[in-house]
Amino acid sequence: MMPLNCSSLVFRVPYILAQTRLTNTKKLTSTSCVGSCFTTHSYQNKSFHIVSQFNQNYSSSPVMEDQTNLLSSPRPENYSKELIVAVRVVQMACSLCQKVQDSLISKTNSPVHSKDDNSPVTVADWSVQATVSWILSESFGCRNVSILAEGDVQRLSVADASGLLDAVVKLVNDCLAEATYFGLKGPDSPLGSSDVLEAISRCNSTGGPTGKFWALDPVDGTLGFVRGDQYAVALALIEDGEVVLGVLGCPNYPMKKEWLSYHHRYHRIISKLTPPTSESWDKGCVIYARKGSGEAWMQPLHHKNKLLAWPNSAIPVRVSLIDNPALATFCEPVDKSNSSHSFTAGLAHSVGLRKQPLRVYSMVKYAAIARGDAEIFMKFARTGYKEKIGDHAAGVIIIQEAGGVVTDAGGSPLDFSKGIFLEGLDRGIIVCAGAKLHEKIIRAIDDSWNSSNL
Repeated sequence: MMPLNCSSLVFRVPYILAQTRLTNTKKLTSTSCVGSCFTTHSYQNKSFHIVSQFNQNYSSSPVMEDQTNLLSSPRPENYSKELIVAVRVVQMACSLCQKVQDSLISKTNSPVHSKDDNSPVTVADWSVQATVSWILSESFGCRNVSILAEGDVQRLSVADASGLLDAVVKLVNDCLAEATYFGLKGPDSPLGSSDVLEAISRCNSTGGPTGKFWALDPVDGTLGFVRGDQYAVALALIEDGEVVLGVLGCPNYPMKKEWLSYHHRYHRIISKLTPPTSESWDKGCVIYARKGSGEAWMQPLHHKNKLLAWPNSAIPVRVSLIDNPALATFCEPVDKSNSSHSFTAGLAHSVGLRKQPLRVYSMVKYAAIARGDAEIFMKFARTGYKEKIGDHAAGVIIIQEAGGVVTDAGGSPLDFSKGIFLEGLDRGIIVCAGAKLHEKIIRAIDDSWNSSNL
């Protein structure tokens, strides 16, 4: 494994107004970190944990301690360690997904269209889930980590799934072998099938109004993924029913707005003709935010075979200042199976929206509004469809901290305390760049709803 560059351990975090120092521990053993659920070996001098296990109260890491009091709020340090780990592991997950998607796109006749078989998107789902679970458990101790995700480990445990499991294990190990590039500690030896199944099995949270759990959507936007288009890796931390941090990895969503008019497959052609430079297309980004910070940040997708120097050229993002519907751009889902395009089209016309809708797969729509590429996202599910919290949690906190507003169509906040689904949702979900625009949309919905056939 590649030796660690100790200078990379100094976290220069843009949202923490403090300096940090490193503590060189002479010897870290598997018993020195409370809550670890994996067997680990001793780490001798000069081998540092970039993110160490914390005790059950998430006390200071043995590697990094705050040197001064933080100034931006009474408890600004809340969730900062969790956010750092979350961003890094989402960067890892995006790298994993890129490899799978690149392999999938090269097979032009691939029949993959869903997650219901041993398809590449299924492999990506399981592999991201196992990788994120392993990293979070190693970083904070498995007794402190609860994860809500869709995957059921039983599907991988049956005899006829051995080929799928082998593919997942290989992909997970390939990803974890690169953990040091992302500032994280990987395993000392490759994981076996039982280790991977164990990591996935810990993703069994059902959410609820109390306690702390992570909500993970490994590959949000299945159709976008298999078609070589937009998709997202979404990870959020929810405590006592409130989203406290969120990370959205958007591997095909370019850093620069001027590239949005080009399909990202154009980048595949250009990148083969000219070497990438700082002035060229930055393919992919990761956007993240922490509750109460009043800030959302975006950093480019990490390049292969380089150490991720935190915070990886992060820049702040804010929602658009446009509050005139005639000038606004609105997003809606590409897939018509669980949303009504006819109602959103009629509603858009009634409030004066004149621009063509930005139809984007997955939670990338939240990223688009958070960084000012669009102003409105409206989703009205068809009868019987239930929204899952993992499809919205990370995007909601990012929008809110970037200055936007997210509610249901009745103007009430989304409720993440009811379990796996967004129960009690009033008609649909409305995301706006600002309060004035949001008020106009809500009024228009009330005026239009009774005349619709939904």
